[in-house]
Amino acid sequence: MKRFTLFTSACLIAITGYAATQQAPVAPITWVNPLIGTTNGGDVFPGAVVPFGMVQFSPEMSPIRPKSNIASAGGYEFRGKNIRGFSLTNVEGWGCAGGSGDIPIMPTTDAITQSPSADFRTAYASEFSHADEQARAGHYHVALANGVAVDLTASLHTGAAIFRFPKDSAAKILIRSSDSEIGSTEAHTIIDAQNRTVSGSVTSGNFCGYINKVDRRSYYTLYFVVQFDEPIASTGSWQDLQVKEGGVESAGGSGYGTNGFPDKGHGSGVWLGFDVKQSQEIHARVGISYVSEANARANLAAESPAGTSFATIQSRAEAAWNHRLSQIEIEGGTPDQRTVFTTALYHSLQTPNIYSDVNGEYRGMDQKIHHLAPGQKAQYANFSGWDVYRSQLQLVTWLDPQAGSDIAQSLLNQADQNGGTWDRWTHNSGATHVMNGDPAAPAVADIYAFGGRSFDVHHALQSLVHAADVPTPADLSKDGCEVECAGQRPGLDQWLKLHYIPVGAPAWGPAADTLEDVTAEFGIASLAERLGDKQLHQRFLERAQYWRNLWNPNAAPDGGYIQNRNADGSWALVQDDGEKAPHAFTPSTGDGFVEGTAAQYVWMVPFNVKGLFDAMGGTDHAAKRLDKFFYDEKGNPAVTNAGPLHAELNNEPSIGAPWLYDFAGQPWKTQQLVRQVLNTIWRNAPNGLPGNDDLGEMSSWAVFASLGLYPAIPGRAEFVLGSPMFRSIVVHRNAGDIVIHAPEAAADAPYVTALKLNGKETSLTWLPESFALRGGSLDFTLSTTANEHRGAALSEAPPSFDVK
Repeated sequence: MKRFTLFTSACLIAITGYAATQQAPVAPITWVNPLIGTTNGGDVFPGAVVPFGMVQFSPEMSPIRPKSNIASAGGYEFRGKNIRGFSLTNVEGWGCAGGSGDIPIMPTTDAITQSPSADFRTAYASEFSHADEQARAGHYHVALANGVAVDLTASLHTGAAIFRFPKDSAAKILIRSSDSEIGSTEAHTIIDAQNRTVSGSVTSGNFCGYINKVDRRSYYTLYFVVQFDEPIASTGSWQDLQVKEGGVESAGGSGYGTNGFPDKGHGSGVWLGFDVKQSQEIHARVGISYVSEANARANLAAESPAGTSFATIQSRAEAAWNHRLSQIEIEGGTPDQRTVFTTALYHSLQTPNIYSDVNGEYRGMDQKIHHLAPGQKAQYANFSGWDVYRSQLQLVTWLDPQAGSDIAQSLLNQADQNGGTWDRWTHNSGATHVMNGDPAAPAVADIYAFGGRSFDVHHALQSLVHAADVPTPADLSKDGCEVECAGQRPGLDQWLKLHYIPVGAPAWGPAADTLEDVTAEFGIASLAERLGDKQLHQRFLERAQYWRNLWNPNAAPDGGYIQNRNADGSWALVQDDGEKAPHAFTPSTGDGFVEGTAAQYVWMVPFNVKGLFDAMGGTDHAAKRLDKFFYDEKGNPAVTNAGPLHAELNNEPSIGAPWLYDFAGQPWKTQQLVRQVLNTIWRNAPNGLPGNDDLGEMSSWAVFASLGLYPAIPGRAEFVLGSPMFRSIVVHRNAGDIVIHAPEAAADAPYVTALKLNGKETSLTWLPESFALRGGSLDFTLSTTANEHRGAALSEAPPSFDVK
């Protein structure tokens, strides 16, 4: 098939692996295709990384359009033709214009006559062909058109590379220290030719800085050391447009320009020359740290000391992935389904990233050096809270409660170092404030619910409650709004007074902010209940019902909607981009909402679905509205790019909605719809990820959906049920395995006709928290025909949480 010819060996390996499974087990990494999601806005990177690694050794491309500033947020776009370097850092699946992409290293056979900073996006870049590219878990290979073949691998804090130069060619390696993905404010590089070493640093940040000046700033410094195995025969350096043959030191950043992107002609770095007559193959080992150059050297010495071969580092990386991926064993499915599932799990387990060094030090949000808290194994960085509280943190913690605990402690540490503010999107040691709501509360509650208990939860709850009760100057400010409102709880004073976020308050979208805030309140309520504070639980459970204050039962002919409201209590008019004047509310409006419409946000009360359905006039009315939401007038699926009245299952606001049929007594519709989505918009191809992967959030949805389980209620560990894609699944957990059997599993057999929970028949459409935490067995009987009686009783629906 044409699809398989697109990305060469990565997919071919998966097909070969499937054939082998008929005879013997195959290592899970065989099923990983890192090129899934490298176009269509997936923004993942294909390079070498280990689970939660600090290093992401991956290609950085030149823009694919002449006037663009980047190729993609992930640094790599499958449609691109030119690679400008191989950077040491990235973040999986993020949006805006990305960031990081630090210290691109570029091999070239050209003479260095022009400054690489003349245009760092294109200068000394090389074309390549996907026919000469291979991407695997823990290893990336490409043969460049300039004649140099490149292999990359990584450990937690280090990377390793092999550069194979053509015989009788020049052999130069550029260290493009200033050329982070979206710029830098400072960089420094020095060559120690005698010891075959290059070291230095870059200071950067600027995530989403082109949107608002509040984030057009630096907030981290990356230190690095590169150790080569061959003698350095010649050197050179550059600063801005000045090139210095024989130079051994350089300094200067590229800046962020006037629009959040570097201008041409600024930056610095060095190059090294090697004698191919001595060796055509140049090996490099790289250590990094966000604390100091000394720590970068210590990280390198600890994980990849002198004499460590590339093959050894690659083997360890592959072993690390096999260990993580084998936690969920699957049997059955097609080759594509196995590859899509395993790759989704692979993408889910890349972030957040280890941020502490081997000695336990890390750079805090206050830019001071800190040490791990007692009992903490690692400090993590890079949290896209608005995304990952929905299912990614649940998956990570479910599989590794200690990692989940460390992530929760990391979030708490960040808040303590940030004046008590839990920022919703943190990048390295910077608070970027991107997106809306207060996702920290459900995030911490998620982790605790799924078994992550080894962190200072009492201090975390106290801090979250304080942030929810006491407005800060940033909460009252419109700095950064709309997309990057600086406060943890923008408009908190209005929230406490009116019990909703009104039009005119600091917010990205007042209605959307209200819905996000009620989920935050429920997260606090859930955490308080688990810690035995009944009064606090009740207070915040009541606050979680504030969504009703924006419920307009007469908003539209088809029923009620969440709608923007003015501070005086009146319903607000709406005005979307491009419209000349405000007008009465329509469900298609995006006014008041974030990356979505009123029709898409109306379902986002995940902790009290029964209350929402009652407001809609009952489950029958709600189910009919769900039908219209997911299908067009002809009955065709309308799950992506089908217009503002339909679902967008390529973005977070809609991804909980397919599971709501379970609450409506029509679970067969969830079973069919989720399977249809998995079989259509998730594919084993570069465009096979339906949108930004958002640090593994979207991939975690696909993982859970393939298991037939979903953590639909933030802050809780109940699973709502779909149907499993594979005939046999084992989830290995120290607290107890989960074993799922579905002998009839097939692409056209999504319907559950019977289910046994721990050997006993059940008609429930959900599982209690004890199942997620202690394990158990599920035996599904699946069919091509729906059983519309099973799960139809509302007494069998998943729980909702309301005030009594």
